[in-house]
Amino acid sequence: MRQESASPTRHLRVRHHRGHTVLEFRGEIDIASAAEIAPYLDRETGRPGARVVLDLGGIEFFDCSGLRLLYRARGQVLDGGGQVRLVCTHVLTLRMLRITGLARLLPPWPTLDEALGVSRPAGRRTGR
Repeated sequence: MRQESASPTRHLRVRHHRGHTVLEFRGEIDIASAAEIAPYLDRETGRPGARVVLDLGGIEFFDCSGLRLLYRARGQVLDGGGQVRLVCTHVLTLRMLRITGLARLLPPWPTLDEALGVSRPAGRRTGR
């Protein structure tokens, strides 16, 4: 079930999907956009029992400011007894996640459905 989305900033879209709040990061995530995103991220991840997906599918650039946002969001969700998932296929961002060790704390999934544990129909499996 999808609900309408809101774009509090041009770098963040918030929507609800299958009982989760999906935070879609978009464009270039750097120090300026991270400062713009942080208050909205805090609001969504600070709720007790939050079920959050951080979706980096729409990013073009992602630096250490973005990594700090992910780490902060993870901490807030877990502190509130919730669950958090990460969707990321951006090669350079995946590399940064691995190098910094954040990939161990917040394992990346290739798609939203896979992050939520939704299996693909039998005829559409990719052999992974």
